[in-house]
Amino acid sequence: MAPTCACAERISRIIVRVGIWPSDSRPALTCGSYIDNSGYMENESAVLALAALAQPTRLQAFRTLVQHEPEGLPAGELARLLEVPQNTLSAHLSVLARAGLVSSIRYSRSIVYRADLVQFREVALFLLQDCCGGRPEVCAPVIESLTPCCPPKRKEKTRV
Repeated sequence: MAPTCACAERISRIIVRVGIWPSDSRPALTCGSYIDNSGYMENESAVLALAALAQPTRLQAFRTLVQHEPEGLPAGELARLLEVPQNTLSAHLSVLARAGLVSSIRYSRSIVYRADLVQFREVALFLLQDCCGGRPEVCAPVIESLTPCCPPKRKEKTRV
């Protein structure tokens, strides 16, 4: 995805540094159902994702899943943490899944949910894509606030 201004390029570098967007996969986007062939998210897809996050329980569920990345959480454990009935949470998770913000995998009788950070990154970049209109000083405060408070842990190299 080609950034439209210096701000978008800096945002991309910050997202790589945070660890949401691996640097080795940065240039290549997967064109799923929420991204058109140009690599840019469509308005309808962004509205769907933002609408899914516009409800308090769904927002809290998504934030909790982000905190438990990359392992994810079983549905029952997520319901217990959020203190909501499992059937209610199931409906909320299905809305988040339709928006592409969460994914699930079945392990025996348990379903483990994970936040889709790639899709979340696409939504964030969609909102900030043309933020500066060619004037980096306008969105400099936004970019600085995106700088992570805690850098990602580096992998330890082991000597053989």
